[in-house]
Amino acid sequence: MFSRVFIELPIFATVLSLVFVLWGVISSMNLPVEQYPSITPVQVQVTAVYPGADAHTLSQSVAGPIEAQINGVDNILYMTPSSSSNGQMNISVDFSLATDPDIAQVPVQTRVSMALPQLPQAEKQNSVQAQKRPS
Repeated sequence: MFSRVFIELPIFATVLSLVFVLWGVISSMNLPVEQYPSITPVQVQVTAVYPGADAHTLSQSVAGPIEAQINGVDNILYMTPSSSSNGQMNISVDFSLATDPDIAQVPVQTRVSMALPQLPQAEKQNSVQAQKRPS
């Protein structure tokens, strides 16, 4: 019986549904910001400086071995490497949301240490650092 009203009066049904949609949109705009959680993935930055090296040399001789080692760490979503022509290399390692930010840095730093013997001698003298990025 209730559905019969909407079948017989399709314009009324359309207007009523548009009112409900408009009411929902207006209500969602009035929600306080605290209702939305702050979702930022855990991120660890690996940085290295190789003075005098160009971007191609950095990506081949420094970033390659480090990426190969980091690739085995659990809960990694993706890695984003970047090399610049002034001798700086940066690898951004993003972890899943369930990963503890304080613990994520430890396996990355361990894997970076495992990659150090494969790096050029000039790079071994400089420091390769893995730091948790603040959220």
